Amino acid sequence: MSRLVPITREGHSQKRWRRNESYAFAASESVVPLVGTEFSKAAFAMPIAFIERSERFVPVAVLSLSPGRNLFVGPAGQWLGPYIPASLRAYPFRFARVEGENAPVLCIDEDSGLIVDADDQTEQFFAPDGGPSAAVQRVWRFLTELEASRTQTDLAVSALASAGVIQPWQLSVNIAGQDKAVKGLFRVDEATMNALDDESFLKLRKSSALPLAYLQLHSMGRVEIFEALGRLQQQLAAPPRPDVAFSLDEFFEQTGSETLKFD
Repeated sequence: MSRLVPITREGHSQKRWRRNESYAFAASESVVPLVGTEFSKAAFAMPIAFIERSERFVPVAVLSLSPGRNLFVGPAGQWLGPYIPASLRAYPFRFARVEGENAPVLCIDEDSGLIVDADDQTEQFFAPDGGPSAAVQRVWRFLTELEASRTQTDLAVSALASAGVIQPWQLSVNIAGQDKAVKGLFRVDEATMNALDDESFLKLRKSSALPLAYLQLHSMGRVEIFEALGRLQQQLAAPPRPDVAFSLDEFFEQTGSETLKFD
């Protein structure tokens, strides 16, 4: 469980934070939200789907077909794959709504274990002049860019939903030798989209929904990655063999710079 607390001078000026190096906090997340600017990289690394949340569709990176399991997180908390969703890269920071504030407030998960005593590996929350430190300003810009993309993504996904092209995704996973239906995931139905009349199709183009639709369709082929990840998880969990050299590059081709990142 996370405990998000607003970052304030009173509460954090004498504290420090350490950059996250483990994704163990996300080990039980089978899906995480995506924004449109991530689709072009995420689509080549993992399946993208939609889930229903508060009576609307939200795009997500599918990290496992089994609830409560993230196959992209290894036994030691390492990330296994060529792309890390932006919402996870922002950890332990997040924008959140706070009572009495009109705009979202920058918060940190105080249960993250990343708020620590000062050493040469830690970052300040505030600069000597009382303003946010340079590192916190980079986090702020990263999350601001993320939220701006989320707003545009919501409009595009809403257009897809209004056009009726988001349909249930029929998937199954083999558990103990039996196929179990995966529920709650949705996808773009290409046949339905191709059958739209010119006016409806034009609306999708004007809302910038078409690139997201085609990238989601492309990403569906990445479902096969879970079989490879399952083998990799078993290999990493086994006692190390000194006669066997191992490299993640054997399983995944690493990509270049990411669309959204903070240094």
